Amino acid sequence: MQKYDLCIIGGGPSGYAAAMRAIDYRKKVLLVERDKVGGAGLYNGALSSKAMWEFSNKYAAIRKELKDMSDVNVEVGYKDMIKAMSEAVFDRKFQLAIHLKLLQTETESKLFEYERGLGQLIGNNQVKIIKDQSENIIEADNIIIATGSRPRKLPNIPIDEKIIVTSDGISSFEDAPESLVILGAGVIGCEFATIFSNLGKTKVFLIDKADRILPFEDEDVAGFVASNLEKNGVVIHKNSSLVRMNIVDGKVEYELSYKDGRKEIHLVEKALISVGRIPNTDNIGLESAGVKKDERGYILEDDTQTSVPNVYAVGDISANIALVNVGEMEGRYAVERMFANNRKKLNFDNLSSIMFLNPEVATVGLNEQQAHENKISFRVGKVDYSCIARAIAMRKTQGFFKILVSDDDDMRILGMRVVGEHASSAIQAVALLISMNKGIRELADLMHPHPSIIEGIQEGVRMLLGKSIFKSSVFKDKLKCYRCIDGVCIPMEHL
Repeated sequence: MQKYDLCIIGGGPSGYAAAMRAIDYRKKVLLVERDKVGGAGLYNGALSSKAMWEFSNKYAAIRKELKDMSDVNVEVGYKDMIKAMSEAVFDRKFQLAIHLKLLQTETESKLFEYERGLGQLIGNNQVKIIKDQSENIIEADNIIIATGSRPRKLPNIPIDEKIIVTSDGISSFEDAPESLVILGAGVIGCEFATIFSNLGKTKVFLIDKADRILPFEDEDVAGFVASNLEKNGVVIHKNSSLVRMNIVDGKVEYELSYKDGRKEIHLVEKALISVGRIPNTDNIGLESAGVKKDERGYILEDDTQTSVPNVYAVGDISANIALVNVGEMEGRYAVERMFANNRKKLNFDNLSSIMFLNPEVATVGLNEQQAHENKISFRVGKVDYSCIARAIAMRKTQGFFKILVSDDDDMRILGMRVVGEHASSAIQAVALLISMNKGIRELADLMHPHPSIIEGIQEGVRMLLGKSIFKSSVFKDKLKCYRCIDGVCIPMEHL
C-alpha cells in the first residue's frame, strides 16, 4: 500500500492550491480528481462566465459607440462568445495540465502524484480510489476534502440542461435565445442577465422574490445595477414568487404570483435556474471516517479542521464563502496548519470580491447594511465617478466610490464599495489596510497616480478628513459625507 504525507480529494481551485502548498513543505502529496482538474471554477464558473462577460461587455461597448453610424454594422453571434470562452478555458486547462505533468516527471523530488478517479474515505487514514475498471487503496497521514459544489436544482422544475438549464448547461445553447428567464437575482443570476442583455439579441426576464436585486448589498449599489439592467432591456419581476415552470412545446412556460395578489403567465425560449449551489459531500465516505456534516450537507469544520483531527475540509464543501480566492486561501491555510503549526485563524474581514455586472461592482469589508445589522456606528465618504478625471476622460462617468470608516478619531477602514469602470482594480490597497486595522490617513497622504480611477478613493477619504478638493456641501448630488449612529444618518457638514 502506497503511503503519503497528504492525500487531497478534489482537484478544483482549493484542492489544487493545497497540493502546491504541500510541495513547498517537501511533503509527499497525492491529488485525486474524478473529473477535470480545475473544477467548476474553470469549466462552469468563474473563468468561463467571466470570459463570456468580457466578450459581451466589449461587444455592447462597440454597439453603443457605433449606434449613430448607419453605414457601420458590427454583428457577432452567440457562437462567437462561446468560442472566445472555450479558448480561455482551453488556455487555462492546458496550463494546468502541463504543470501537473512536469511536476510528476521531476526527477529531483518525486513529491507529487496525480490520480484520476473517485476518492472515497474508508477511514481517517485511508482513501479508496475508484477508476473505471479498478480500485486502489492508499494511506495518508493527513487528508484534505476539496470536492467542491454543484448547482442547486429544484424538484418541481424539469431541468434538462438544454431548455431549462443551470450554469452547467448555459454554454449548450446553439444560439442566443430570443428570450430567457432567470430564476434568482443574486450575483450569478445578475451576471448572466448582464451577459445576455449585452448581446442585444435576447429579451431577459429576472425573477426576484424580494423588492430589489442583490439583497445582501446596499440599496444604492443594488439600485444602480438594477437601473442599468432595465436600461439594457431586462425586465425584473420584483416581489414575485414562482408558482410553476414547465417545458411546453419546446419552450418554457412559467407562472408568477405577486404580493398584491396578481398572477402572470409568460412564455420564453429558455430558462436559467440560479438559486445557489450545494456541496459535493455525498458518496465520498464521510461516515466511514467519522466526518460530520450539517443538515444541509456541508462539512462541519473549525478553521478548516473537521471533527476528525487529521481530516480537513476546504472550498465549497464548507459553509464559508463560496469563491475561488476563498477556496484557494483555505486550501493553503489547511496545509500550513498541518505542517507549519500555523495557529493564526483565518480572517475574512478584508475579503475582496468582484461582481461582473453593468457596470462591474467591487467590494471589500463591511457595507452599510451589515454595519447597521451589527449596530456599528460609522462614517461614509461617497464620491461620484463624474468627479473623477480618469472617468471623465474615458467617458465612463457612471458609478461611485463609497468608503466606510469607524466613527471615532482613528477612522479605521471598515469597508468599501466601488461601482463603475475599473472597479476591480481599486480595492486591493483598501483590503490591505483593513487587514492591518489601519485608518484613512495613509490613503489620504498617499500620492495617487493621475489620472486614475483610484483617485476616487483619495477624494473620499479626504472628505472624511475635511480636506477634500471638491466640497460635499456644494456638490450635494455628486459627493456625500455622513455619519450613522443607531441607524440614523446625518450629513457631516451639519455636525
